[in-house]
This record gives sequence, structure tokens and C-alpha cells, in this order.
Amino acid sequence: MNEVSTDVIQGTLDMLILKTLSLEPMHGFGIARRIEQISQEVFKINPGSLLTALQRLERAGLLDSEWQITENSRRAKVYKLTRAGKKQLEQETADWSRRVSAISRLLKAEA
Repeated sequence: MNEVSTDVIQGTLDMLILKTLSLEPMHGFGIARRIEQISQEVFKINPGSLLTALQRLERAGLLDSEWQITENSRRAKVYKLTRAGKKQLEQETADWSRRVSAISRLLKAEA
């Protein structure tokens, strides 16, 4: 029996993180949960992949972070989008839309 994949499409995790953080600053678990909720559980985020992506985006200057106390009285690193992150999100969104349109045209093509 074929299981439906819940993996994020390769190369899109960064864009999904940037989009999620454009809504509001949040910690890693919140980011993963929000992506899962908005995608209606189509995507499940691997914690290791998320941490690596967050570190990469922060090193690239697309995210800032600070340690905060959560509503559960725990320390968590909260991430927010930088100005460069907003610009990167705009570029990636435009590129993604262009690619989706091209794939859609290919799938609709008939002989």
C-alpha cells in the first residue's frame, strides 16, 4: 500500500520558514506546528532539518533570534524575519509561483 508522503519538497523548507515567520515571530516548535497546521498536515517538519535550516537562515542574515520565556515558563529561542529575510521571501515566492505555473502547464499538456 502506498503511503502519502508528508516530506517537505526539497528546497522549499527555507521558503516555508520565512513565510511562517512573516506572520509573527515564533520558536522552532511553533514554526513546525504552524507549517503543519496551514498545510492541513500535508507537510510534517523533521526537527533536525528545521534546526539546521534555522541556523543556516540566521547565518545568512535572513533571521534574527533571541532567547525568551514561553507561555509554559520554558526558555526558547524565538526567531523573527529580518529586512533581508522579507526581501528573500518575496524573491522565493515569485520564483515558486513561476515554477508552479510552468509545472501546471506541463501537466495539462496534451498530444
